Amino acid sequence: MKRKLPFELSKEQSFYEALSDWIGDVFYDILPDKGFDLRDEQVFMAFQLNKAYKEKQVMFAEAGVGTGKTLVYLLYALSYARYTGKPAIIACADETLIEQLVKKDGDIEKLEKALELNIDVRLAKSREQYLCIKKLEEKLSFNEGFHDIWEGLPEFVHENNSMNKFTHYGDRKEYAHLPDEEWNEIGWDSLQDCMSCVYRHRCGQTLHREHYRKSADLIVCSHDFYMEHIWTKDSRKREGQLPLLPEASSVVFDEGHLLEFASQKAMTYRMRMETLESLLEKLSASDMRESTLYQIEDIMMANERWFTLLEQEAWAESGTARQYITRSADILKQGRQLTESIESLLNELVFESEMYVMDEYLLKVVEEYLEQIQYSLKLFLEDEKGIYWLEATEEEHTFVVMPRLVEEILSTKVFSQNIPFIFSSATLSYNSDFSYVAKSLGIREFEKFSVDSPYDYGEMMKMFIADHLPGDEAKFQYAIDQIAENEGKSLLLFSSKEEMDSFRSYLNKESDQEWKVIFEGDKEISHTVEEFQHDHSSVLCSYHLWEGLDVPGDALSQVVIVSLPFPPKDPVFDAKRNHAGDPAGEVDIPYMLLRTRQGIGRLIRTNEDRGKVHILLNEEDTAFKQVLQTILPVEAEKMKV
Repeated sequence: MKRKLPFELSKEQSFYEALSDWIGDVFYDILPDKGFDLRDEQVFMAFQLNKAYKEKQVMFAEAGVGTGKTLVYLLYALSYARYTGKPAIIACADETLIEQLVKKDGDIEKLEKALELNIDVRLAKSREQYLCIKKLEEKLSFNEGFHDIWEGLPEFVHENNSMNKFTHYGDRKEYAHLPDEEWNEIGWDSLQDCMSCVYRHRCGQTLHREHYRKSADLIVCSHDFYMEHIWTKDSRKREGQLPLLPEASSVVFDEGHLLEFASQKAMTYRMRMETLESLLEKLSASDMRESTLYQIEDIMMANERWFTLLEQEAWAESGTARQYITRSADILKQGRQLTESIESLLNELVFESEMYVMDEYLLKVVEEYLEQIQYSLKLFLEDEKGIYWLEATEEEHTFVVMPRLVEEILSTKVFSQNIPFIFSSATLSYNSDFSYVAKSLGIREFEKFSVDSPYDYGEMMKMFIADHLPGDEAKFQYAIDQIAENEGKSLLLFSSKEEMDSFRSYLNKESDQEWKVIFEGDKEISHTVEEFQHDHSSVLCSYHLWEGLDVPGDALSQVVIVSLPFPPKDPVFDAKRNHAGDPAGEVDIPYMLLRTRQGIGRLIRTNEDRGKVHILLNEEDTAFKQVLQTILPVEAEKMKV
């Protein structure tokens, strides 16, 4: 349903002229009257976006902290949505950023109150953010706590009759007490076949999908979810399903420099040894022909040999779970044999389905999973088309493969659409050059602008670089000393989960802590951030919140960057390095500097904020001290250690 524009449109004016006039009134008159600061940087950004919307361009809008860039893109996205009759999609880097937009007294609510608007904004969370009833049901015998969750589901979930009414349920936030490890046991994952699921029409995420698709103004989602929508849109249409998201009037990528990683994740195929074994064992218990049973046995043996060979020859660098796979003759031979065995079984299952003696749901799940494995193996066997690695733990063995040319897919499937795409972030360029982000996303033509933060960082922030630290324990002790001096109120940023866990172990040796330490992953992320924000003597340790965290005031007055955030040494980034003329200059250093700038930006969020940033360098990273100085908002002091 098309809603009324937030301004009057006369016959003498075009939409874009009227929009420009209204934007001017908003920033020069209406918002200042409501207590908002008038910022030249915000006004400049506003009129740059007018051109992007009028000409349906890709726009890189690099705006520093405090410029009010969110209000600017919300005004344009809302107005254009009402003009076209299609909702705008605001895609955020993660769930934390989504919360900043939609929370009570967040940016959207502030805009509604200031302009006396009723904005129809609805959340479209990633599927991993929803409970999977089928997985929960299967896990009931393994965890007593899951029984409470099962019993707490709405009554209509357990009923077989038609639903006269339903309520939304199953959001990750409703189970904030669960650590990520437990949530992963019962949350949706990519191996679930929702199309054939018996709970499909009672599923929390399915019901919520019907809700957000009807938004008239804004749909807020994560980068991950938007890219999953793009990647699955055609296949869902072929299967008679609606795409995950409706057709959009425009798309805004908040923290747009991170879109590439969401693209890679969406286009990734995962083949788990244990999942295939489990599915085939269930299938073999069905009533089927003897020839089909022999084919199942052949695949199970071929699958086991395949993963045994992968594990024997795989190797990994520290700091990443991704293990390199050697394309040896034995592995290639076994991969081809497994592919041929799968093809034979798929042919057998065609005959089995025509006999109508097998469970239709199970048969469909197995067929789709086998076809996914076939595609994964094809990408691996045709070396130039795939990036691949092994993830192995004691419980699980997963072969992972993704297309190498992600930028070509994005160029074709995303940026070929004739709609405005706005990238908003404080860190989109490297030395005022936007080509690093543009090239990684397959964007050939774009407009750009940069506006600096209005904050006087020289008065608000002190920066320290502690260099030549002899090892992790020296870094950890330095961080602990700074936390004690600051009486908590600190954010510690780590380059990986493994590094954060090492700090946790080191910290546990200390018995005289006077502050509460909160670790990412121990609870649902928005609950974790809220806990940190309200406990003004606490410390938050994170490896993801380099961007998106917005904690103004006394709760956060110190940021400690424990390690420089270089991209990991793993198959995905090696593929980028292998296609670069200067891998360090084109891949590693730009990535590290962009992420470091984001980490520093967590400190100063309002005019009243004050604090310190510490960057810790070991002997090896001290070599990057000079290039670091080029992106720091204030001159760093050397800290004595």
